[in-house]
Amino acid sequence: MSGILDGLMKHLDQNTVTRVSNELGTDKSTASTAVAAALPLLLAALARNASTPEGASSLAGALERDHDGSALNNVGALLDGSQQGAGQAILGHIFGGNQPVAAQSLGTVTGLDSNKTSQLLAMLAPLVLSYLGKAKRDKNLDAGGLGSMLGEERAKIQSQSGGAMGSLMSMLDRDKDGSVVDDIGGMVGKMFGS
Repeated sequence: MSGILDGLMKHLDQNTVTRVSNELGTDKSTASTAVAAALPLLLAALARNASTPEGASSLAGALERDHDGSALNNVGALLDGSQQGAGQAILGHIFGGNQPVAAQSLGTVTGLDSNKTSQLLAMLAPLVLSYLGKAKRDKNLDAGGLGSMLGEERAKIQSQSGGAMGSLMSMLDRDKDGSVVDDIGGMVGKMFGS
């Protein structure tokens, strides 16, 4: 069975990448690279949040209330610039007050400025939650099952990723404080000499 990241990528065809590129005002290649870096970052942060019973329960509740997967029928609408508010709200739950650090770290990896990476993360967050909501419903997962599924995906991403993203994923939450974002910021700066 394919993983979450593989499943998400199946929803992102060339038309979708073109839409992302237009929204960000960048070329398709840069947009594609940025999406490929942003999705694992979102999944890793969600996995970290869901690694505690409290966090998994909170995520499961949010999926049950607001993300049943039906939005996957129109991915273009999820990526529409008018949905930025919903995406920003989701990012607030995923990253908390460290959202700017996540955007800056992603910018360091992708070459995009933090405004564009923040916009990209806000575009992709509803897609990720919609996909997780569908997986939760289809597999009849409780909060613990959801946390386990995300933990397995995080481990898979870490083992399959190479280069800067592989290092980024393998070093998440090095200080074990429950927040991956502070670790990402420091680590990315070290990897790229900034």
